[in-house]
Amino acid sequence: MKISKIILLILLIVFVGIQFIPTKRNQSESVPNTDFMIVNNVPNNIKATLQTSCYDCHSNNTSYPWYNTVQPVAWFLENHIEEGKSELNFSEWDNYSNRRKKSKLKSIVSQIKDNKMPLSSYTFIHKEAVLDNTKRQEILNYISELKDSL
Repeated sequence: MKISKIILLILLIVFVGIQFIPTKRNQSESVPNTDFMIVNNVPNNIKATLQTSCYDCHSNNTSYPWYNTVQPVAWFLENHIEEGKSELNFSEWDNYSNRRKKSKLKSIVSQIKDNKMPLSSYTFIHKEAVLDNTKRQEILNYISELKDSL
């Protein structure tokens, strides 16, 4: 019994201690001119869907939930966002070559058709990010038209 109390005390101290380790925040004060929404003059319905379902992980401006202040959750989110941005960063869209843009658009279509995006781990908590059939089809149509126009 004494050992279990010592172990619990040590775990509590470690848990409290890691709360003071800072994480990087993926937030920007402005929207750059290279942003996907600006460059492509995206229709409002598509814009709303992309911001709700994609931009938290695939842009330079994440809207953080309350639980981002609790470690180790914050580390998980930080890693997840960095990984998402390394694959596709809508804030840096116009810095991509046309060839890379086409490749990214093709990948977006594929990921959405295969129900791989948005991630189920994200939509589990963010129910508003779930793409219903109507939203899914609107996004697929818009992205396909955009890809063909490049």
